[in-house]
Amino acid sequence: MRTRGPINESAGVAGTHPQLQRYRREPPAKAGFRPPSYAQARTRTADWYVEWMATGAMLLAVIAMFTISSAMLTNWKIHYLTTGGNFYEKLHPATYFTFLGFFLLLVRSNGPIGTLDRMFSESKLLLVYLLCWLALLVQMFVLDRPFTVIFDTFLLPVVLCLVIWQLTPSQRRPLVWAVHLTIILNVVLGYYEYFSGHRLIPLTLGDIVVLGEWRSSALLGHPLTASGLVAAYIMALVLRPALCPPAVLRLPLIAFCLGSLMAFGGRTALVTVLAVIGLFAGVEALRLLRGKRAPLSAAIVAICVLFVAGAGIFAAFDLGIFDKMLLRFSSDKGSTLARYATFNLLSHFDWYELILGPNPVRVNALQSQLGLNYGIEDFWISCIVQFAIIHTALLTIGLVCFFIEVIHRSSGAVWAVILLIVVIAASSVSFSSKNIQLSQFVMLISLLLPRERRSLAAPARLAARGIYRPIPA
Repeated sequence: MRTRGPINESAGVAGTHPQLQRYRREPPAKAGFRPPSYAQARTRTADWYVEWMATGAMLLAVIAMFTISSAMLTNWKIHYLTTGGNFYEKLHPATYFTFLGFFLLLVRSNGPIGTLDRMFSESKLLLVYLLCWLALLVQMFVLDRPFTVIFDTFLLPVVLCLVIWQLTPSQRRPLVWAVHLTIILNVVLGYYEYFSGHRLIPLTLGDIVVLGEWRSSALLGHPLTASGLVAAYIMALVLRPALCPPAVLRLPLIAFCLGSLMAFGGRTALVTVLAVIGLFAGVEALRLLRGKRAPLSAAIVAICVLFVAGAGIFAAFDLGIFDKMLLRFSSDKGSTLARYATFNLLSHFDWYELILGPNPVRVNALQSQLGLNYGIEDFWISCIVQFAIIHTALLTIGLVCFFIEVIHRSSGAVWAVILLIVVIAASSVSFSSKNIQLSQFVMLISLLLPRERRSLAAPARLAARGIYRPIPA
């Protein structure tokens, strides 16, 4: 007989409901529980080992992504960006490790077809992005252009997400620690290069060595790449305190990373992260004025931190630490003129070239004539010049679908990083050239800003397992 009655939530399964009491008294075999067979146990054990092997491959991918740059590969005489070399030299080491992790997940007991079906059934918009990427790949083959450019730049981020989203929280934990440690290592090396004047790896653009550059690049290869990633990391720490819960550690870490932006010299990243922090501080101040409660100890610590930070900023300004960065705003060595020339570049092509794609030889000649030897400093204009308007539109649609899936699986703090990505794309060469910068941002978002899983209450957990079904009133 089924009776109505309240469930003692504090007692869990040992509550007063008759159905729960019967499940507690009966052994698992009589309650419908069947222990796994020997073959099933071996299959699960094999899957567990394969998943941890994939985790190890992804750990190597994280380390390679944040420590091995294109400049380092060029310094090692590997033809990653330079002409010549073999095919396997044209792909980044992180790409090999990521695809290794992806293929390891495909050999689990579900089989490749079942695993792929599960991956894309949970992320259907990724199929749209892959179709747009496939159209771009066909164009590269038809026009007889190097197709490895779009592998590292546009295919690697999707494969990264497909692998990371299949890992459990315990399997992601080593990857999260690897992201923290590698970024902090780059921040420390950035300070060292800035104050010592010694660059660990020569700054190169292709096979051209750039001399007279004071901005640090650390192991990330380029000052703008380093400043963008450090800015995204700062936003993650500010907007998601769970990454480093003790405030006594998180606040000094934020200040330490924020000061490194002066060493890396990225104006866009610095202004964006200061604007986000200022907006966040303003919202919190408004909440406090509207009656939000705050611990007295937290208020005292915040006031002390503000005074110490203010004194530190004035002391650093007096010592001339910020002089080089401030000169970037007053005299940018032609960077603003290069951006004006970027917008003027499209006027030199007719509509037939813009729709189908201009001749690369003519593009290189116009870039040299307009003083754009270091690249076209706008993602969409550079894509139009390389891939034409049609494929640029397709690629933009695919990227929008891709980031919708990323946002759906991330916490609210991801919007600040998305804003930074858009600003960087609109103001620099960024993802329009062969690099892994987009993959680095995606890796940081997927590991540091996942959507928090809500824990179910006791009756909801039991209902999910089929043990308890609430009786309708």
